[in-house]
Amino acid sequence: MSRISLDLLLDRLDARGPDPTWISRLCREHVLALGDAAARLPDPAPLRGLTFAIKDNIDLAGIPTTAACPEFAYTPARSAAVVERLMTAGAIPLGKTNLDQFATGLVGVRSPYGVPKNPFDPAYLPGGSSSGSAVAVAAKLCDFALGTDTAGSGRVPAAFNNLVGLKPTRGLLSTRGAVPACRSLDCVSIFTRTVADAARVLAVAAAFDPDDPFSRAAAPSPAHEPWPPRVGVPRADQREFFGNESASALFATAIERWRALGAVIVEIDYAPFREAARLLYDGPWVAERYAAIRAFIEAKPDSLHPVTRRIIETARSLTAVGAFEATYRLAALRRRCEAVWADIDVLLTPTAGTIYTVAEVEADPIRLNSNLGYYTNHMNLLDLCGLAVPAGFLSNGLPWGVTLSAPAFCDERLLGLGAKFLGEEKPARVLASTTPVVQVAVCGAHLSGLPLNGQLTALGATLVRRARTASTYRLYVLPDASPPKPGLVRVSAGEGGGAIEVEVWELSETAFGRFVAAIPGPLGIGTIALDDGSRVQGFLCEAAAVRDARDITALGGWRAFLATRP
Repeated sequence: MSRISLDLLLDRLDARGPDPTWISRLCREHVLALGDAAARLPDPAPLRGLTFAIKDNIDLAGIPTTAACPEFAYTPARSAAVVERLMTAGAIPLGKTNLDQFATGLVGVRSPYGVPKNPFDPAYLPGGSSSGSAVAVAAKLCDFALGTDTAGSGRVPAAFNNLVGLKPTRGLLSTRGAVPACRSLDCVSIFTRTVADAARVLAVAAAFDPDDPFSRAAAPSPAHEPWPPRVGVPRADQREFFGNESASALFATAIERWRALGAVIVEIDYAPFREAARLLYDGPWVAERYAAIRAFIEAKPDSLHPVTRRIIETARSLTAVGAFEATYRLAALRRRCEAVWADIDVLLTPTAGTIYTVAEVEADPIRLNSNLGYYTNHMNLLDLCGLAVPAGFLSNGLPWGVTLSAPAFCDERLLGLGAKFLGEEKPARVLASTTPVVQVAVCGAHLSGLPLNGQLTALGATLVRRARTASTYRLYVLPDASPPKPGLVRVSAGEGGGAIEVEVWELSETAFGRFVAAIPGPLGIGTIALDDGSRVQGFLCEAAAVRDARDITALGGWRAFLATRP
């Protein structure tokens, strides 16, 4: 952005007068100086000249951080790690945006600084807790904005403001310099008007931070995503729109759009996701919110918004025994959800089942807020990443959206699929893996949806593609194996080999080592030649073990064999 353009933007911001979108704005001279500094940065400066807003629970050096609680305010000497990265890339901060106090809420009305106005109808919610950040982008007051997302705060406001909202994998963006809500679950989120812009910001913002104990290095992302994707949707009887028939119709339209794009639609059991979601506020994770501001809330309890205080103070009744019980329950739910991911590549849900007016929420603040978390509260507990995208307009003229989610470190998959859904070009790859990876071909019980596939998904493996071997292999049914397993044996040309169906999965070197260590004889790992000329690691069997085994090479693969069994 040129200095003239930046000056004109600041004129427009000033012309809005008092604006509850913001808690504090940088003065004109400060912004123009930052713009001049960005213009002088040496290349590469991939965000040069883009303006951005910062949710006011994320630090910007020299500007008070309030978390929407004036008596809590402090002035940091240093910006949050993610803000530093963005500014180093040339982005220009404009100020700090309003939020549900201490990032506790999905509504955007729990703030002493007022309610940011939904640009489509100020009578309706802006969404929270990252309300100001979403409104700033939707009203074109900046190019992008940072929010946070613990229970849906980076996705619900995106849906209510017709935006793209990226909730990255936990730890992919550093949370150092952000006021915690639930520290073990918090994510810094990104609001943009296009998927391409979200990818562009993510490419800069994502980085391992050794000074953040919850930071995680980017894991491998497959070079080739499966197509057509298997898009999971909740069973029809598990979908909830809280009486909003217009939202129900838009979700049906979104499903049909995916079907028209070539996706395979798979109905899944949404129950374990819903049960995990209920743990966030009905379980011990509320105690993390109390721990985050314990000294403050105990010293100045009357400083909190009444609804925020009511929610956080429920932690006083929680016990350590209850925390362990909930942790065990969550582990069981994660295992149930792993089985779901064996059958799908991505999960499609509404972002929120409906939208309410500000007046409705003020009259019933807890229940209606809880309704908005029906499709969002599970995501960080289950270690998923999510991308909220626009999906049309309700009969009342308000925007509505859907969310794509997938296991951790599938952020690029979501960006690609989100672009496809919106008719955008697929973004370039943005996350450079810092972990060496290995591709391994599986041909039997480790195939997607089969009994041992969970051994791969539990190690963070990602399906790269479905393929076939070169025509120099024979496939046998190993005798006395439980569950039934095949043996793949390489043969010489002219010995009657065939091309066998396989899936190629990608996982880190460390995870590959753990995977190999668990392989029982007579199976082992060797190099498999594929029919496209490439070579990957894969299961091979000792020839002696198949001497009296049934030869099923003519069937072409293990799935075809299973289809012949009674």
